[in-house]
Amino acid sequence: MRKATLSRPQKARLRTASRSPRHSNGRHRVARGGPNGASGRGVHKPQIDPRLLAAIKNFELGSRALQRRNYTKARDIFEKLAQGEVREVAERARVRLQLCQQKLRRSAPPPKSAEDYYTLGVAALNVRHLDEAVEHLGRASKLRSNQEHIRYTLAAAQALRGNAQLALEHLKAAIALRPANRIQARHDEDFQALASDSRFRALVYP
Repeated sequence: MRKATLSRPQKARLRTASRSPRHSNGRHRVARGGPNGASGRGVHKPQIDPRLLAAIKNFELGSRALQRRNYTKARDIFEKLAQGEVREVAERARVRLQLCQQKLRRSAPPPKSAEDYYTLGVAALNVRHLDEAVEHLGRASKLRSNQEHIRYTLAAAQALRGNAQLALEHLKAAIALRPANRIQARHDEDFQALASDSRFRALVYP
């Protein structure tokens, strides 16, 4: 017997049907997202501390004021940053603050009054230049010894310097001139070194 033969159109159809199915566009689809096919919508970016962002912004404002030779404004900004909680910015702010103070001392007339020396003393105390602070505040106190704010700040500077006896003397005078200084001294971190001193406790907790 003769075997049945297929015509050419029939063979072509069989060859086409035997091939593996493909997508219409000839490409394989790849799932989007991570290695497990999940989308990246649930990934959270690490958040930056808002205090750091605020400190950086203020540091830039102070730097612009310094470039424009507005030393008073720049000094005020850097003083606050130097006392701030953001350590990295505070350290850089202290350097800029010193520069501002140098510029202001050169351009400003020499101090004459008690308030002039007091202002210089407070600026030095804020950046913990304790010897300079005590010198200016001491001159202010000699010129006007009956000013409670001068005696109180001088007491704080001496306490930070480690001179408990002088600190207590000035604090006692400041409290005598203004009794509310007693309450302020209880919560003032500048007197932290005297917290366990019985003389200090007797003075602020009568």
